[in-house]
Amino acid sequence: MDEELKKEAEDRKEETAQAEEAGAEAAAEGSESPAAEETSEAAGAEKAEKDPLTAAQEENKELNDRLLRQMAEFENFRKRTEKEKSAMFDMGARTVIEKILPVIDNFERGLDGVPAEAKNDPFVDGMDKIYKQLMKELTDLGVKPIEAKGQPFNPDLHNAVMHIDDDTIDENTVVEEFQKGYTFRDSIVRYSMVKVAN
Repeated sequence: MDEELKKEAEDRKEETAQAEEAGAEAAAEGSESPAAEETSEAAGAEKAEKDPLTAAQEENKELNDRLLRQMAEFENFRKRTEKEKSAMFDMGARTVIEKILPVIDNFERGLDGVPAEAKNDPFVDGMDKIYKQLMKELTDLGVKPIEAKGQPFNPDLHNAVMHIDDDTIDENTVVEEFQKGYTFRDSIVRYSMVKVAN
């Protein structure tokens, strides 16, 4: 029995020693652990200091890029809108000009049909002044008559409706103009209707 008690006492001593040893190791680890924690906290703080700055720089760069893209899109929109507006104005002006041209033709026919003795008549003089004013306004808008008579035939400007054989005139020369053609800002509004020599 005594031996059993001795053995139990020895076992308890061993367990106590092991427990004390484990406690000492834990204490040693505990004393090292705050230093390790401080180091990791310092590294984390340094990283945290860099992260907001880097994040702010990246956000700034991204916002700047977005702003530049928005400005470019707006500039493209503005240019496209101006171009469309200009095209719509030209289309509208061209339509109005096409409707006015027959009126100009009638003015010219009327003035050409006035006998020489009636040229000084106040009514004829007034009609001539109105015609000249109308032509000046059209010229200011960019409408120009196409030169045809005596010019070489140009299919881009003239519409040949008749041909005449005449050896005294150079070939493909416009000898007569039946209807005057007009351009508006370098585009054809109406082709000249002409007679061409072969």
